[in-house]
Amino acid sequence: MTDTLPQPTERAATIGGADVVLTEAEVRRFVAEQLAAVDLDGKSLLVLVPDGTRSCPLPLLLSAVHGAVHGRVRRLTVLVALGTHAAMHPPELAHHLGYPEGQLESRYPGTTVLNHEWWDADTFVKLGHISAERVGELSGGLLHHGVDVSLNRAVVEHDVTLIVGPVFPHEVVGFSGGNKYFFPGVAGQDVIDLSHWVGALITSAQIIGTKGETPVRALIDEAASMIPSQALALCVVVESGTNTLHSAAFGEPRAAWAAAADVSAQTHVRYLDAPVKRVLSIIPTKYEDIWTAAKGFYKVEPVVADGGEVILYAPHVKQISAMHPEIDEIGYHCRDFFVKQWDKYAHLHWGVLAHSTHLRGAGTYDEVDGERLRVTVTLATSIPESTVRKANLDYRDPAEVDVAAYEADPETLVVPQAGEVLYRLR
Repeated sequence: MTDTLPQPTERAATIGGADVVLTEAEVRRFVAEQLAAVDLDGKSLLVLVPDGTRSCPLPLLLSAVHGAVHGRVRRLTVLVALGTHAAMHPPELAHHLGYPEGQLESRYPGTTVLNHEWWDADTFVKLGHISAERVGELSGGLLHHGVDVSLNRAVVEHDVTLIVGPVFPHEVVGFSGGNKYFFPGVAGQDVIDLSHWVGALITSAQIIGTKGETPVRALIDEAASMIPSQALALCVVVESGTNTLHSAAFGEPRAAWAAAADVSAQTHVRYLDAPVKRVLSIIPTKYEDIWTAAKGFYKVEPVVADGGEVILYAPHVKQISAMHPEIDEIGYHCRDFFVKQWDKYAHLHWGVLAHSTHLRGAGTYDEVDGERLRVTVTLATSIPESTVRKANLDYRDPAEVDVAAYEADPETLVVPQAGEVLYRLR
């Protein structure tokens, strides 16, 4: 890759580490000290937070931020970075952010809470354009296609944006967090589609858990460089499935993200000595459809033997995608299925195509032999069998899944709370 962005000159402030458990008092003190040093008096502040699909002690973090800035800023807005996920309803928002339903003002006085309304074109403002030539440079030659960069106008209309959220291994960008809360978190569809398709061309198994400036991270950072207002980040590393914090990093978004990614690489990656025949991924209820529950496949694909199987066990899941019905029509296929039939599929959202390839995993396609897939993906959910098989996936009745029997099987890896911890071979 050539001509990448200059790296931040200042290091992020940090607390904690891979083997540390931070106390609430330590977190509050750290947040207060960092925000006290930022020029926020009389300014408007946008706090960008994840939705409910990420483990994160947001009530603690948001209350710490609020306590540090209330009375200093003239306007405080919390924006939920949905990407293209479903909106969070008022009861969900109250639980997620830590206030009694209908009583936002009692917990966070002077604060407005908003969903990122990605379905409304008026949400966005255009920041600029990344040329096809530049995309080619940033993607390492994988893709040459220009893209308009649009972002939720709330970012531009506030003086300062503070990203608050966790960092985990991620199937599109390597490690989540940092500027990813802008792109795709509150970005327009064009840049979401392009960045996700670059990730799909690399493949999830190759990019997931890769630190540093991956091609997709380079694209995201390039887009973020167009934001005219000040951006900061509080990036945290959370024990998966809990609200326990290992570390926090504060500063310029790239620097804070890099510091957190270093800790995440130590805490969120498990290594196996040999591949396994089968994985039973037990999907937590925070993933409400396959669009999000697919993380239970992404995180284990690298350790499954050729010809093996991944079972996504999620009896609570009733649909493939709440917001992207196109996936019901095209189903799940390997990357080459789309690349070698590009004229047939290029008109669809590339982000949907990317999701399709990420869940189906590695494989090949040609006109003579058709599609040949490395592993079997089986859904043990409440989605009807006919829908599952139409989507090119295997079906298992969740009532017939015996977790204890799988745990006793030496050829099966059972992963509780699947979706955040990455498994790799040594």
